[in-house]
Amino acid sequence: MRFLNRLFAPASKREGTALQASYNEEGYYIHSAAPKKQYHVTVILPVFNAEKTLKKTIDSVINQTIGFENIELIIIDDKSTDSSQSIILDYAKSHPNIVPVFYKKNNGSPAKPRNTGMDLAKGKYIMFLDSDDWLTLNGIEILYKLLEKTGDPYAIGRTMKTEDNKLTITGEYNSCENRESIDPCSIPHVFQHLGPTARMMRADFLKEHHFRFPNMRFAEDKQFFIDVLTNCPTISTTKEIIYYVNRNKENKSLTSKTSIFEKTDTNLEVIKYVIQKNLPERIERMVLNRLYEFDCITRLFNRQHFLKSRQKEKYFKKFAKVLETTKDLTYDFTENFFEPWHKVLVDLFKERRFDDIVTLINWSLNESIKKTVVIDGLPYYKLPFEEEPYQLARINMLAVFHASEKKNDKLRLQVHIYGDPQHQIDSLVMRERNNHLVEVLFPIKQIDQTLYEASIPYDQLEKLSSASYAIYIQYDQYRKMMIKMNSRNVITQKQKKFDFYTTIGDNYGLIVKEN
Repeated sequence: MRFLNRLFAPASKREGTALQASYNEEGYYIHSAAPKKQYHVTVILPVFNAEKTLKKTIDSVINQTIGFENIELIIIDDKSTDSSQSIILDYAKSHPNIVPVFYKKNNGSPAKPRNTGMDLAKGKYIMFLDSDDWLTLNGIEILYKLLEKTGDPYAIGRTMKTEDNKLTITGEYNSCENRESIDPCSIPHVFQHLGPTARMMRADFLKEHHFRFPNMRFAEDKQFFIDVLTNCPTISTTKEIIYYVNRNKENKSLTSKTSIFEKTDTNLEVIKYVIQKNLPERIERMVLNRLYEFDCITRLFNRQHFLKSRQKEKYFKKFAKVLETTKDLTYDFTENFFEPWHKVLVDLFKERRFDDIVTLINWSLNESIKKTVVIDGLPYYKLPFEEEPYQLARINMLAVFHASEKKNDKLRLQVHIYGDPQHQIDSLVMRERNNHLVEVLFPIKQIDQTLYEASIPYDQLEKLSSASYAIYIQYDQYRKMMIKMNSRNVITQKQKKFDFYTTIGDNYGLIVKEN
């Protein structure tokens, strides 16, 4: 009680404003507390100048199928200067389980507001929600029931990214299968997506381990979820949609306003933090691989901003600091790279061949059709260099169109697949490019050592709406292998035309049109 009395500073009635208040020693005040009860779930919602999106976000919590009476919604306003505070107070008038919290000064990131939300949470489980995003109507109920069933400390579902007229799946490896009580590190890409979306965690687990978001302008959620996942003995996942991320053009987040050099500096801090944790080597390799390969190679170099920059030396100086962090590692940090050609970039850097790094990135970004070669059944890229060992770089898996044959009721498609034999070939997929929820999966079977065949019934094709579709081989549950081809095949079936064509990247594609 003394702790709560210290936290809950005197507050005016719910009809008041957030501007006249007595702030506690932490720099915030709680306008009104939720009733003293045990909630199923606490949703923690940091807010800063979110007047355009905030109502949709709050409504998505109020309308949850689990029943809003079972939810505590803690909304922490980080000194907004728009009408966000008024919107929060208007909702709080009608809902006693909405807890408005107001900071006296802006904190510069959602880290401190999220920590405050965890301190105040009364729910058995905790979720985080950003003020420009929203939850699917049964999202909380799905994750709550999953954790109640398994007893795991952590569950994650599907996140959809909305980007103007496009709807795509984010971090598909997290939600490609319904999995219960698994080792989180059994998912190879588990550390690749470390935002707060579509996750529910047991509150006592978070509090017992004293997990906190570090006070960073960027990457605070990355470090937090590294701590959480590396301490989870088991987690569960679901294929169900839980969360929608708003990336429409009019929505500019703090992340989009942070420079690549600021981002790399914070990633360096996270790298140093991870190394000093002395994690088991298997886990450390997975975590650091995400930070080194994705954050410090892909995001730093493999972007147009690098090619267009007239100050490329700043990029190289920053990467030199990245490599300094690897000196005391007892293993080659490039061994775990998901893209083997990234290792070539590191080797070129160590040889100070900076112009060749520019050539390599130009090849990666601007050569839409990349030359490949198969040697002893294994696929390689032909890199833009003449001398060894930089002529070739392995490709994980490569699919090449072999033939197609029109039958009375189906199209038979054959492809050659090259790569390491331990990979599991799952299916042939046709997925709408602008809406990842629209897809059709076809069984695929092995004919000989490298030849695979899929049958595509016309009646299933006819169900596809008029749109553009990517065609790829799915393997290892969620990984994608585009199909290289150089021919075209047009099929007219009843009222629709199916144009199997070659994309600008020399890949197999499909356009469906009404006749």
